[in-house]
Amino acid sequence: MIRRTITGAGLALAAALLLQAAEPALAQPGPQARPQAAAAPTDLSSQQRRPPRRLRIYPRTTPDGVYPRNFPGRNAVRECTATYVQEYRPSGTVIVPRMNCFWRRG
Repeated sequence: MIRRTITGAGLALAAALLLQAAEPALAQPGPQARPQAAAAPTDLSSQQRRPPRRLRIYPRTTPDGVYPRNFPGRNAVRECTATYVQEYRPSGTVIVPRMNCFWRRG
């Protein structure tokens, strides 16, 4: 019995909302004596419209996928130094790891 009452109330509410949405909206009168320029410039109309640039994308030609490609020479050794440095951020100062590497002849 309660289910029928709830279902009936829900259907009545849905019907009322549909009828209210179907009624045409009444226009409200605006300011009458407001002259406007025929072609008022706006920010969008003053900008030039250009077609987007086309970018050519070339695939990498190196078989090993290393980019940038450089050959440090025979018997080259990679030397790295790792340290911790302070970075100042809005949330506070934090300590982060930094690594600097370079190639040297071996």
